Amino acid sequence: MQQPEEFGRSGYWYPDSESATTVDVLNMLRRYRGAETAMRARTRVSMGMNETDLLALRFLLREQRAGRIVRPIDIARALDISTASTTTLIDRLEKGGHARREPHPTDRRAGVVVPTTHSDDEVKSTLGAMHRRMLTLVDELSDQERAVVTRFLAGMTSAIEEASDLDEELRDVIRSHEEDSTDR
Repeated sequence: MQQPEEFGRSGYWYPDSESATTVDVLNMLRRYRGAETAMRARTRVSMGMNETDLLALRFLLREQRAGRIVRPIDIARALDISTASTTTLIDRLEKGGHARREPHPTDRRAGVVVPTTHSDDEVKSTLGAMHRRMLTLVDELSDQERAVVTRFLAGMTSAIEEASDLDEELRDVIRSHEEDSTDR
């Protein structure tokens, strides 16, 4: 497989090698992220949705498959958005034919949000072929290869989440310092 120049080795100081280098692996990960980002954008456009709507729909479909009831507060918590934003989001999903509000089966005071059959079918038709190709690729890996890939992706996720936590800690320190400066 020939790589476009932008995803090739990052510089002359890396030695040529027959096997994938650390830089090659990280460049392919960047390429994958770019391809996934582009695919998500195409999906949003084809379904007439924004990123938050698409995340909410994915959450609704996953919860429905698991047999769980979804209340608006569950969406708010899953997406880390306010209840007011959740109401607006559900309104958009309803208007687009992707979800509907229904009464809670056991709590007369509450309501639930349910994805429509149309929405499930649309997601399957939009992403089904890609998901089948991805599943086939993973199924072709040995158990040992899957374990290595899983360990690698879990480690990369932790590295990113740790950086995010450190960014938040740094912002807290800066805010605290700024507040101390204004109190003087």
